[in-house]
Amino acid sequence: MPAQPSGRKALHAIAAFEALKGFAALAALLGLLDLVHHDVRHLAIELIGRFGLNPDARYPSLLLHYADLLPGAHLQSLVLLGVCYVAVRLVEAYGLWFDKTWGEVLAAVSGGLYIPFEISHLWHRPTAIAALVLASNVLLTGYLVFRLWHQRRTAAGR
Repeated sequence: MPAQPSGRKALHAIAAFEALKGFAALAALLGLLDLVHHDVRHLAIELIGRFGLNPDARYPSLLLHYADLLPGAHLQSLVLLGVCYVAVRLVEAYGLWFDKTWGEVLAAVSGGLYIPFEISHLWHRPTAIAALVLASNVLLTGYLVFRLWHQRRTAAGR
């Protein structure tokens, strides 16, 4: 069933957002791979110093913590996980852009998987951004589920 023009625009917007997330994850993955051959802790300390940040503050100390973890990380697992995430986002974007039902199902399922974690995050660390992320995800997932339900109901009524 072809989407109405307004529905197509919404799907295109969601598809563009998913593609953007996929390409951002790809850039982060490539950046991570580039960091493997560097002293990551030293780079983090330089970055913190360049911006005049307090290394004991929350985010700089978090950066230093993860800089210490990177050399011991199982790189193959991280790369495999990253590649899978990128692939899912780009396949999802393709399916949404071309109005494929499987793309909507994939987007609804993948978006819905994050909701419990976003609720937990909001519960433990309530911020406006956490609330916005949760609300956006619930709205997008709800919209896709509604579209799928409507398509199914329309197909059954024929």
